Amino acid sequence: MERRTFLSKSAVATAGLFITRDLFKQKASPIYGHNGMTYQLNTKWGILNADKTPVNDCHEMIQDIKGRIILLTNETKNNIIIYNKSGKLIDSWGTQFPGAHGLTVQHTGKEDFLFITDTNTHQVYKTTIDGRIILTIDAPKDLAAYAKKEAFVPTETTVLDNGEFYIADGYGAQHILHYDEKGNLKNAFGGKGEGEQFLDNAHGICVDKRNGSTTLLITDRTRNAFKRFSLDGKLLEVIHLPGACVCRPVIKGDYLYAAVLRSPDLNSEGSGFVTILDKENKVVSNLGGSAPVYENNKLKPLYQTEKILFHPHDVCVDDEGSIYVAQWASGKVYPYKFTRV
Repeated sequence: MERRTFLSKSAVATAGLFITRDLFKQKASPIYGHNGMTYQLNTKWGILNADKTPVNDCHEMIQDIKGRIILLTNETKNNIIIYNKSGKLIDSWGTQFPGAHGLTVQHTGKEDFLFITDTNTHQVYKTTIDGRIILTIDAPKDLAAYAKKEAFVPTETTVLDNGEFYIADGYGAQHILHYDEKGNLKNAFGGKGEGEQFLDNAHGICVDKRNGSTTLLITDRTRNAFKRFSLDGKLLEVIHLPGACVCRPVIKGDYLYAAVLRSPDLNSEGSGFVTILDKENKVVSNLGGSAPVYENNKLKPLYQTEKILFHPHDVCVDDEGSIYVAQWASGKVYPYKFTRV
């Protein structure tokens, strides 16, 4: 009797173990991505008390020298929200940026500075990490395209090691404006036009050093492409991404990451995903999007396959390889986090 009772209890325990394992498997988060660049999604990572720390459109995110994740939103109760990597609120500030859009960090080795573009005030601001404005850039009226300040609708910036910086006027006259570290205009290129050297929705810009030289990668969103320019504005390369209205390029290690706001078709509402390119400018993975397929060295159109993102507007890749996603016009959702698996 004792032996039969022992065996019966053992069988029940073993069955329970398998049931628990099966339930665990069922509850495990889905894995997104391709070709070894795969991630699990956490949609609850950045949720805060919306009465105390609200968001409107979550536009862009960066990581500062302290490892904190900084979000820019056009909610003027707190334009800047500072998280730790676990999604805990550390601090918030900013009430003066109604059109807060672009957020770039300048690492100097001693301290960090932020560059914030505002599409409503038609200005770009350089601030300390705690919000003190130390430089304001207005429309460059010496250029004919900017006779009226409303023509200047800056969306993004990037900074060189020497402190010089570039502004992408992605919602305005489409020029890329090069300034010295004190805010004096040095050069302008791009602008509207039909040739490849021109831009249409120059939404983002970043410095790329991956191949041994320093160049600029600039978004040409309407044409579904990134374009590589020299620092003085000469077109060097076009990276076509059919099916992807890409936002700003973000470089981390050997990879380029970007939020895809939507696919350019008639049913593009809520069709966003995240795309990842390698050092050779080949798409290797899409989070929530189709597997990349090349035929005769030409990328077939990309598209959303999973309804996990609505209008992703930017990505931040932290020092552990996790990806944070800020979304525009997506029901005031807080940022999501993808963890590499």
